[in-house]
Amino acid sequence: MTINIKNCTLEDVRKLQEISYETFNETFKHQNSTENMNAYLERAFNLKQLEKELSNSSSQFFFVYFNNEVAGYLKINTNDAQSEEMGDESLEIERIYIREKFQKHGLGKYSLNKAIEIAVKHNKKKVWLGVWGKNENAIAFYKKMGFVQTGAHSFYMGDEEQIDFIMTKTLI
Repeated sequence: MTINIKNCTLEDVRKLQEISYETFNETFKHQNSTENMNAYLERAFNLKQLEKELSNSSSQFFFVYFNNEVAGYLKINTNDAQSEEMGDESLEIERIYIREKFQKHGLGKYSLNKAIEIAVKHNKKKVWLGVWGKNENAIAFYKKMGFVQTGAHSFYMGDEEQIDFIMTKTLI
């Protein structure tokens, strides 16, 4: 069993789009309407949007490999790429998505630790993320990894307002 991580580039945009659709659907389709899922997928993961995010120097995407197969991806943000005003001393973990068939192999933990490693390397004082309030498995995982809820914000799935918990881990 080997786990590796590799930076995504603009050349990877179609593969990123494919894995974004797949993992987001696997994770959230059972708790959201088809219309809202499709609206969100089209807005968040269209090629133009992904190219824009990949081109932002304050965002980084990484493919996570399990036995040389793309198993998921990680997206982190700093500075003005963060989805909330958290300041220059923070790093946001915007996405950790692991394909269903690769879950339960430690890839989420591996990805989270990679983000923390990058934050430490760049002298960030905290790492934060938003997690859907109904995603109990993810919330339990983040708590186990030392994150605490520090706030909440609205997130729109299509036309439905949902609540994301903001969870933070202090590093220094």
